[in-house]
Amino acid sequence: NREPMAYNEVLAGKIRKALAGKKRVKEQRMFGGLAFMVNGKMCITIRDDRLMCRVDPAIHDRLLKQKDCHTVLMRGREYKGYLHVDGACFNKKTERNFWLKLALEYNATL
Repeated sequence: NREPMAYNEVLAGKIRKALAGKKRVKEQRMFGGLAFMVNGKMCITIRDDRLMCRVDPAIHDRLLKQKDCHTVLMRGREYKGYLHVDGACFNKKTERNFWLKLALEYNATL
C-alpha cells in the first residue's frame, strides 16, 4: 500500500487554478507531497501546508526578507534557489501571484 500524500488539497486547488492557462503542466508525487512540473521542470511543490518554490538563485537572499519564507534544507545542506513558503501566504491572491510569478519566470529560463 502506498501512503497517502501529505498536502493541503485546498492549496493544491489554488495552484491548479493559477496554472490552468499554462502549457505543459503536470502534477507528480514528489518529496512526500505534490509537485507541479512546468515544461518538465519542478516549479512548485506542496507538502502539508507548506510550499517549496523554485526561484532564481540570484535573488534567493533578497527573497528571504519576505514573511514566512526560508531556505530549503535537506540533510543539513542549504539549497539556494529553493524556498519554503508558508501555505497561508497563498490565501491572499497578491501573495500567491508574487510567488507563482517568480517560480514561473525562473522555470522559463531552465
